[in-house]
Amino acid sequence: MDEETARAEIYGLLAQLYYAAPDAALMDALRAAPTQAPVSGGLLEEPWQQVVGSARALSASETAAEYDALFGGLAKPEVSLYASYYLTGFLNERPLAHLRGDLAALGLARHDAMPEPEDHVACVFEVMRYLIAGEDGAVCHLGSQSRFFAAQVLPWVPLLCEQLAAHPKARLYRALAGLTQAFVAIEAQGFDLLDQ
Repeated sequence: MDEETARAEIYGLLAQLYYAAPDAALMDALRAAPTQAPVSGGLLEEPWQQVVGSARALSASETAAEYDALFGGLAKPEVSLYASYYLTGFLNERPLAHLRGDLAALGLARHDAMPEPEDHVACVFEVMRYLIAGEDGAVCHLGSQSRFFAAQVLPWVPLLCEQLAAHPKARLYRALAGLTQAFVAIEAQGFDLLDQ
């Protein structure tokens, strides 16, 4: 698998796991996943081992309960998954408007069937996946990836990861926060090198 495909797949997996609790099929896939990196000691090896280890220790129903405890509820969830919250303290604020502008510039918009606002972390990661693996060369290139990442991922996803990693109810999602934080740091370094 080439590096770009791997990056797209990681963004896709993160989006899937943050959007909803993993179902039984995804939990089985995580449990069966290899834990050794192609090159031993890779920067994502240990965080990935934590995710797989957590998946092996938990049932699908336990992870569903964890997801609901962390991100669900009719009132304010214990951990927010929205950029606006981390950047302003409130939902549906100016960061969402900025994101919508960035999406429009890329020719993207929220589908009517999508119930979540666009600043949900899963939506942001799906855009990154598209910018890596999409076929529209006018927008799917490293320049677009770098700009979108700098504007819509880097300012707040590390804050989400810190809050999630510290939450006492997080088990699988504590490990996922570690993987997310490591991956975002690697992406940031890569884009910094690109911009030099």
